Amino acid sequence: MARNVNFDLNHPQMEAGLESPVDEEGVHDSFHQLINEQTQRGARSDAFELQPLQEDLEQENEDEILYMPDSRGDLRDQRRHGRGEDLVEDESQTDPLIADRWSSATLKILSSMPSRTIGRSRGAIISQYYNRTMKLRRRKQSRPTIHEFSRSARPSILGYGMETDGTEEETKKRERLVNNLQNLSVSDRVRMLRGMPLSVPEKRELRRLALQKERRTLSGSQIPCYSRLKYYIIIAVRHGWYSLLSFLHSLQLWQVALKRVSGRFGTGVLSYFLFLKTLLFFNLFLFLVTGVFLVLPQAVHPPKLLQERPKFAGLELLTGAGYFTDTVMYYGYYSNYTLLRGCDHGGKNESDQTSPECEPGRLSYKMPLAYFFTISMSFFITCIILVYSMSKTFGQSFRIDKSHSILAMKVFCSWDFKVIKGSSVQLMSENICTQIKELLAEVNHKKVTITMCQRLRKLMIHTLAWLICITCSTACLLGIYYLSEHMHQNLQHSVRFIQDPLVNEASLLALPVVVSLINMLLPGLFYLAAWMEDYESPSVRTYVAICRNLMLKVSILGVLCYHWLYRVASNPSSIGLPCWETFVGQELYRFLLMDFIFTLLDTLCGELLWRVFSEKVLQRRRKPVFDIVRNVLELIYGQSLAWLGVLFTPLLPAVQILKLLLLFYIKKSSVMMNCQAPRKPYRVSQMTTIFITLLCFPSFLGASVCVTYTMWSITPSSSCGPFRELKTMFQAGKIWVQELEKDNPKLSVLASVHTYLVENPFFLFVGAGIFLIVIYFHIQVVDGQRKIISLLQEQIQNEGEDKKFLITRLQSVHEKKKSPARRLTSQDSSC
Repeated sequence: MARNVNFDLNHPQMEAGLESPVDEEGVHDSFHQLINEQTQRGARSDAFELQPLQEDLEQENEDEILYMPDSRGDLRDQRRHGRGEDLVEDESQTDPLIADRWSSATLKILSSMPSRTIGRSRGAIISQYYNRTMKLRRRKQSRPTIHEFSRSARPSILGYGMETDGTEEETKKRERLVNNLQNLSVSDRVRMLRGMPLSVPEKRELRRLALQKERRTLSGSQIPCYSRLKYYIIIAVRHGWYSLLSFLHSLQLWQVALKRVSGRFGTGVLSYFLFLKTLLFFNLFLFLVTGVFLVLPQAVHPPKLLQERPKFAGLELLTGAGYFTDTVMYYGYYSNYTLLRGCDHGGKNESDQTSPECEPGRLSYKMPLAYFFTISMSFFITCIILVYSMSKTFGQSFRIDKSHSILAMKVFCSWDFKVIKGSSVQLMSENICTQIKELLAEVNHKKVTITMCQRLRKLMIHTLAWLICITCSTACLLGIYYLSEHMHQNLQHSVRFIQDPLVNEASLLALPVVVSLINMLLPGLFYLAAWMEDYESPSVRTYVAICRNLMLKVSILGVLCYHWLYRVASNPSSIGLPCWETFVGQELYRFLLMDFIFTLLDTLCGELLWRVFSEKVLQRRRKPVFDIVRNVLELIYGQSLAWLGVLFTPLLPAVQILKLLLLFYIKKSSVMMNCQAPRKPYRVSQMTTIFITLLCFPSFLGASVCVTYTMWSITPSSSCGPFRELKTMFQAGKIWVQELEKDNPKLSVLASVHTYLVENPFFLFVGAGIFLIVIYFHIQVVDGQRKIISLLQEQIQNEGEDKKFLITRLQSVHEKKKSPARRLTSQDSSC
């Protein structure tokens, strides 16, 4: 509907740079006047002012009807002269608003709508923006605004050359617009050019002309030397800043590789590599914390070893024992006394003892306390980061995500016109093409209605598949349980009867090899069960695979934790282990290394050999599809081992970092060479959220419970480690608080706070509950925002229907006001 024009030049959008013809009412009104001029062919008024809707309704006696100078107007002329009745049918199919014969007042309203006037005349656009540049110049010269003039004294749009008198007049308008653009500041000029509803080549030409005239002006005038130097310095600083930003952008890890993977295989495969990158940063954080606060101080002040370190035999790379046992890699190497700068402790093992020649005033570092608080704070900070990441991904994945709107945005708005490099253009086109395929697959996906017999058949197949998966998983778990018990008895037997140490170390690899073999083969059985079920939706197949593989991984880790924390830690003397923490750390190192080796074997046999066999033997170009769920859950399994082992092996995060780096390049090369994109492209919008959630709750939460149980309940070894001669590791903090209270009685409040807040597990559960409540409320807020957005979208659709209804009602009221004779005359003219 037409509204009064607001000529306020101090509007916030003028300053903010949000200038667009869609938001400027004056542009639409000037287009309306231009349409009237072009239709009437010479009938020109001295000034143009919008009239209210009531004045438009009074113009019923006008014989000439105003039309828009477009294809619809031509179609009406043809209909009026009786040349093409079929065109009228096409017209009515195109726009339902034109199916009826509208009156003069209705057509005026239709012609003044923004959607029907935008971009109709380039001359009108140039004249209008010439007007606006003049206003900007006047505003900067502190001239009064147009609101200070009376209505009769306001300048008319026609005064700025709105008429279209040919090419010469348009050229004059362009020259005047270029002169005004040249006199504007750089920011105003850029904002004005950006807001013009012209094509990109025309904007570029206007900017070139303005800059050309500005250079001539600058070259004709004499610029002082200090001004030139100032300009050169500003330009150099700006170029340096842009170069720095470009350099920092290029430092992003694996940016080009991730774009290539996304362009060829879609967002599902990309989510695996993004998750691997996330795990790399988690392990890098753990490595920096443990390296700075544990490894580095102990390496600077090494303790004296009671026996010589064995020679390096090579098998230690697989077992983690032998030469690596008495190093900073394992728990047993760390001392239980206070490290003082410049003191030689001489291998003292007494709790919290220092050499008598050391001055007590020197800088000290209490190793048991550092070990306890480093592990505790690293887990606490990791928990905060995980909760924040999970809540952030919840907000991103549960937003309204209608495929039709996103598809339109991808088609029309996803291209970056600043990309000019050939390889980057090709990469971007592949990426956009893959994303459009995923969106089209989601749009075209239809639910198939099935009969009751087909439902019963599918239910029986699903039940059979789940029974097979659960039975096989249970059998494998029982095998692991009895094998671990056999390994425990074998270890006791080897203590009684002395054997070759290399043979004993090699026998310890049996349990990690069997567990890794099960982790590699059993997901293949799950894949066959999913193939038997024949899910129609790829997303449903993905979620079912996540449930089955997660069930297997969690059960295996539960059996292993029971083996380590109950059998080994409860009675280490029976198996001849002087330091059971070091033995558990070595076990975790072996499991982590075997998992990496079997992952490489799976990549070699499952992807490379299958591709070669398919191309050479079967003579097909069919390649395997990258199994996202299986590979991601292998990453979660390996990260769980790293979190479990950081208490017993402070350098295990470094091993995990090296593993992830090698795994990224190996998997990326294998995916690009040996795999193909999924046959049914699908967009997994919540995949990252599911991965972060699985990493937080089953993985990190389980590792935190095991580590907390070890520090609070299990008695540490009495001959090694920083917590020797203590009942629990947790007593290190309690002893430190008691010493502070003895040295300064005023700190007795700190002892009470430590007793009630730290020693009491109730507050630990309260903190965990608060985190869960925060996550729950964040999910509820996001869900509320999703509902509000859906209601707003429905309201927008209803407003469009309201506009159509109001226009139809306006036409009906106008028809009722017509006289019967006038109505008959109009019907005769239409015939």
